[in-house]
Amino acid sequence: MTALILALVAGAVVGLALGGLGGGGGVLAVPALTYLIGLPPADAITASLIIVTLTSVTALTGHARDGNVVWRTGLLFAAAGVVPALLAGAVAGHLPRLGLTVAFAAVAGLAALRMLRPAPATAAGEARPARAGAAGAGLGAVTGLLGVGGGFLAVPALARILNLPMRRAIGTSLLVITINSIAALGARAGTGVHLDWAVIAPFTAAAILGARDGKRYAQRLSGNTLQRLFAYALLAVAALMLADVFV
Repeated sequence: MTALILALVAGAVVGLALGGLGGGGGVLAVPALTYLIGLPPADAITASLIIVTLTSVTALTGHARDGNVVWRTGLLFAAAGVVPALLAGAVAGHLPRLGLTVAFAAVAGLAALRMLRPAPATAAGEARPARAGAAGAGLGAVTGLLGVGGGFLAVPALARILNLPMRRAIGTSLLVITINSIAALGARAGTGVHLDWAVIAPFTAAAILGARDGKRYAQRLSGNTLQRLFAYALLAVAALMLADVFV
């Protein structure tokens, strides 16, 4: 019963992040599945990808109805990350828990610091294809290696590199997350990872409901306020994970 309650609560938080910010679901889901529910890291990463994929598809539908998904840009951005996601996903199962935990904490901390930096004014003009491709490839590698959708990195990349308005960056990020997560799941198929559906099913259901609320709340708050709140949450997660390893 305790695991079920924890899965429901954590799922709601993950859904709020995905629906409201267009990312952050995986970076919260993996530590929740590992530290709160007790899944082994490899199982938690695969479970996180399933949860994030299904929740992102649901959230993407709502943002698409509002016209906040730039399909061509999102598809091109995600395409650059498919192969890195597949390669990194195949390697992740052979890496030690310590390495994955430290890498995860480092990525979470970096993302938080980027969110806390003032966003530059959106510049007119075309995006730089080389930088967009590099960002998409790096995002795919992070997705495959750490089991996160990458939205917490995709949103600033889409907003700053490709000059999308924040709400469109959030909506388009969900498309990128969905594609990257599916690619990473494909790399993990048949690897013998145990999937605890008694945890995954309620976690996903709560996340889908939370994503709807997150989208609604995001419409009431400024983008800067949402980013700062989430950045502080990421910093706390990174600190707790490092403390668990080294203290």
